[in-house]
Amino acid sequence: MSRATIAGRSRGAGDWALAVLVRAFFALMRLLGPTVAPALGGAVARVVGPFTPTQRIVAANLRLAFPGQDAAWHRATARAAWDNLGRTACEYVHLAHLFAHRIDPDPDSLARFAAMGTGGGPVLVFGAHLANWELPAVSAHAHGQHAAILYRTPNNHRIAADITAMREPIMGRLIPTGMMAPIRMAEALDGGLNLGMLIDQRFGRGPRVPFFGQPVAANPFLARLARRFDVPVYGMRAVRTPGGRFRVLLEGPFDLPRDATGKVAIEPATALLNQVIEGWVREYPGQWLWMHRRWR
Repeated sequence: MSRATIAGRSRGAGDWALAVLVRAFFALMRLLGPTVAPALGGAVARVVGPFTPTQRIVAANLRLAFPGQDAAWHRATARAAWDNLGRTACEYVHLAHLFAHRIDPDPDSLARFAAMGTGGGPVLVFGAHLANWELPAVSAHAHGQHAAILYRTPNNHRIAADITAMREPIMGRLIPTGMMAPIRMAEALDGGLNLGMLIDQRFGRGPRVPFFGQPVAANPFLARLARRFDVPVYGMRAVRTPGGRFRVLLEGPFDLPRDATGKVAIEPATALLNQVIEGWVREYPGQWLWMHRRWR
């Protein structure tokens, strides 16, 4: 048996074992329920997270973004961010329940949802890794918005299949990131579907725009689609509130910068969208995913 065959079988066995563990985790979270599971996940992450190597990234990001805050504030915000991450992971199997029972309605957002439904065409919606960042897609689908969502596929194909089976019934069409993603996103808009994506993480090939006063490589896909299709652009986010509850806020449509031809200007528009997200993060800094190396 060749080394390549042995290595391939070892990887396959490892993927299978990991998938079994993830399925067991999901089963345990279902058993614990939508109240106990997130509370437990938040407690564990709040204690363990600060002792992991990733804490160095969290601390560096917070110092860069909020240089005027003291070390105690940075530590407290880091613990809140770990708590949010732990809760989000354990809420994954309870997303439908959270929307049905834990969302406090926002009248302005509900009015915007209604307006989106009567606009006669597709819209673009951007989001960020805030609070439980899966809930906006669940909310949009539940409000009758026919949408496609761009998402990052897990490398493990068994886990990816399980997650797709959980997400598609409550979110709509899923478009995996990759070489074909831009084509599939354009096809979705051509087909009249709304398109949603998270745009707050680093995109190495993107334009450099300001974020908390520092240049970052930003994702320009949404601005490019807005330029090509000339459709309204909205922002959507979840906010954690006391008692394990949420608000889902829809903002926009945003007036994006345009060039001399009247088309959306990609780099200024990308900068504007990142300014909006910066405002969201400043409002609830403990609910953002500070674990990502945004300022690489």
